[in-house]
Amino acid sequence: MKDKLPAAAGDLARDHPAVWKAYAALGEACSEAGPLEDKERRLVKLALAIGAASEGGVHSHCRRALSEGIPPEAIQQVAILAIGTLGFPQAVAALTWIDDIVSGKKG
Repeated sequence: MKDKLPAAAGDLARDHPAVWKAYAALGEACSEAGPLEDKERRLVKLALAIGAASEGGVHSHCRRALSEGIPPEAIQQVAILAIGTLGFPQAVAALTWIDDIVSGKKG
């Protein structure tokens, strides 16, 4: 998995393998901590990235969602659902970040 990481995360994984191993184990434990299915977890993680205003996180979870067979319309709906909670500007920003990936502007 380390070779598929964005540059900064890949650097951290390479330079501090024990930290990366612990981080990956925490992520796995969190995923297994409840009844949500893979698709539900991915969309929740996307929503959290949107709420945190993390462009990189939105890109990452959007990329992963598409690779897991989640349709672009479902991914976009997560951003639209953010309008009521986070506000129109944040939701529109998230839609542009999603479009970066769906349209292929950013790989």
